[in-house]
Amino acid sequence: MPLDGQTFFVAGAGISGLTLALSLAQRGASVVVLERAAAVSEFGAGLQVSPNARKILNRLGLGAALTARSLDPKGLDVFAGGSRPLVTMEMGVIMRERFGAPYAVMHRADLADVLYKACRRHARIDLVFGVRSWDVVSHARGVTVSIDETDGQSRTSRGDAFIGADGVHSKTRTAVLGGDAARYGNRIAWRTLVPADSILSQIRPDSVSVLLGPNYHLVCYPLPHRRQVNLALFSEHRQPDAAGTQPVLPKEARRGAATEVLLAAAGDSWTPWPLYTVSTPRWHDGNIALVGDAAHAMVPFQAQGAAMGIEDAAVLAAALEGAADTESAFSQYELARRERVARVANTSLTNGRIFHMRWPLTLARDLAITLGGSRGHLSRLAWIYGYEVPDYTSAPAHEDRSR
Repeated sequence: MPLDGQTFFVAGAGISGLTLALSLAQRGASVVVLERAAAVSEFGAGLQVSPNARKILNRLGLGAALTARSLDPKGLDVFAGGSRPLVTMEMGVIMRERFGAPYAVMHRADLADVLYKACRRHARIDLVFGVRSWDVVSHARGVTVSIDETDGQSRTSRGDAFIGADGVHSKTRTAVLGGDAARYGNRIAWRTLVPADSILSQIRPDSVSVLLGPNYHLVCYPLPHRRQVNLALFSEHRQPDAAGTQPVLPKEARRGAATEVLLAAAGDSWTPWPLYTVSTPRWHDGNIALVGDAAHAMVPFQAQGAAMGIEDAAVLAAALEGAADTESAFSQYELARRERVARVANTSLTNGRIFHMRWPLTLARDLAITLGGSRGHLSRLAWIYGYEVPDYTSAPAHEDRSR
């Protein structure tokens, strides 16, 4: 169905929600984005934008802005306690050659800001911040949305559909669609940013480094735009709200010299991020649907959470333009996405178990990593990085293939 004259409400001004708003607006739709916060604010630190997601963002015209605020790492060094990596997985140029776009790392807030500024420039997108509460009702002709803002103003509007991009603890999923609450999986990500010059003696300034240990692993990569390095340490913890201010590592953990330097540089600056996952039987009902973490939050051990939300946005926009009605579009979108997202989530879970192995299982793991070589990941993960969504843009002039 043509999207000209259609109006869509999107709950959540995060990465999935803003990507969806841009994708719909480029197809002629009007979009109202509802956000509880007073401004765009992405909690956290680093973010990895793999080629499958980058191609979508490039086609939204964001390639140059992303390049200016990200790093295209040359490789990924995998350490397992020694001073030398088991393997350095090639990235950089070969990612562009194999998959048509770079593999980038950047600050999550920088990606959110790039998306936000693009939305602000678009006449068809209305960003409403400071939303105290909202209610939505689906009916035969679309949706009716009631909005209460923090300044006391209230309004009721009509639209064609409502999409919840409101994150892992989504109100759209739980209160509107009757889905399950998110589940805590006894894992916490500890995140921080440290000055680049404090630790670059331990890691390569142009690469991602992954340090594996028993029941934990540490990921770090430079953010040149900010002159900082992102650190994310993943460990087990049974209570999501009792993490304290320091990463919880197993007593038997053997820290290498690099790990000790990285932990010392971070000091007490860590912020705990409890890891929740989402599995829900329905991604849509009537003229209401879910995208991103609201539908399928996963553990971040394949660095694909944001990428899956970006893919969702592109596929849903294409389905809405191509289907006869909204409900058909939502069904096509779910059919196209559910199996792929489940496979990525399972891969992420498996990675977590592999990363956190104990001796002697680590002997077989480390040998397999070494034998995989510098390019083994290119074929092993081609199904992720080489993914192509439908022709989701109706404005090819905006496509940025130069980055």
